[in-house]
Amino acid sequence: MTEEREGPLTPTKTDDDLEAESASEGLRPRRFDRYFGQETVKENLGIAIQAARAREEPLDHVLFHGPPGLGKTTLAMIVAAEMGVSIRITSGPAVERSGDLASLLTSLQPGDVLFIDEVHRLPVAAEEVLYPAMEDFSVDIILGKGPKARDVRLKLNRFTLVGATTRFALVSQPLRDRFGATYRLDFYDVAALSQIVKRSAGVLGCDIDDGGVEEVARRSRGTARIANRLLRRVRDFAEVEGDGRVTRALAGGALQRLQIDELGLDAMDRELLRAVIDRFAGGPVGLDTLAAAISEEPDTIMDVYEPYLLKIGFLQRTPRGRVVMPRAYEHLEIELSPDAAAGQASLFDPS
Repeated sequence: MTEEREGPLTPTKTDDDLEAESASEGLRPRRFDRYFGQETVKENLGIAIQAARAREEPLDHVLFHGPPGLGKTTLAMIVAAEMGVSIRITSGPAVERSGDLASLLTSLQPGDVLFIDEVHRLPVAAEEVLYPAMEDFSVDIILGKGPKARDVRLKLNRFTLVGATTRFALVSQPLRDRFGATYRLDFYDVAALSQIVKRSAGVLGCDIDDGGVEEVARRSRGTARIANRLLRRVRDFAEVEGDGRVTRALAGGALQRLQIDELGLDAMDRELLRAVIDRFAGGPVGLDTLAAAISEEPDTIMDVYEPYLLKIGFLQRTPRGRVVMPRAYEHLEIELSPDAAAGQASLFDPS
């Protein structure tokens, strides 16, 4: 259990204390006031936490969904910290048997948070163990084998399940319905990413100016995890080939050498777009065919590369397959052929 605070979301420490706390906690913040971006999610989640603490009850079960790297795990840790309880962390693929999950559930203390990452990948048998646990705070265990086997229901301490998934549609309807609140995390804007980069630079002891912060943020694909990764790589260049200070020019040059362009596209993004343009006349092309053409897994294309390309309008999904949009041609400095233009016009013609 963590120590009580004067208010659920009201910081009572000085700025120096907050900086020291930020450095000690690593790149994952443990407080809402150190978590930048996702303002709507933070506001609604903060209200739910304040209400639960006022009633002295565990927080209702929460499900976070959205592309990878946006802070779902970090939010789960913040939920536990703000509620003043411990957190147990696991993932769907790690739970191989229903008994594994039952063991986790019976070990939880009152009010604890159980965080399951990639909850959509839970085995069916384990998922069914969750249903009574989430609704009635109980778990059914089979004792013995054969005719002498008997079903025993164990009562659990009241807990909060926090689930996270990058594939919301793959979470079964019965499981989705048992979460009291569902929050979707979206890509960050440059302003929020700049705050994240500035905070992470302080944690890493990286000397960076405002221009360097903006350059790293702008090329981070709207993703906090990528922003932190790029900051580390830019810091390497600054320490080896510069004077240790990250400026806009140094950050831009370093990221260009890492094949990350002004919009954050990397070599694989450009290869994917060029494959559709060069081999399939701009599309449409099916996901499996595209995956085979660039030697990548279909799930990786769909979960890692496509979300950002769709977000910035470079790629479009149609009933017939993926299509590269004119903005991508312009960015790649490729001329849109008359045949490709005519094909796109026919795809999106409502008649």
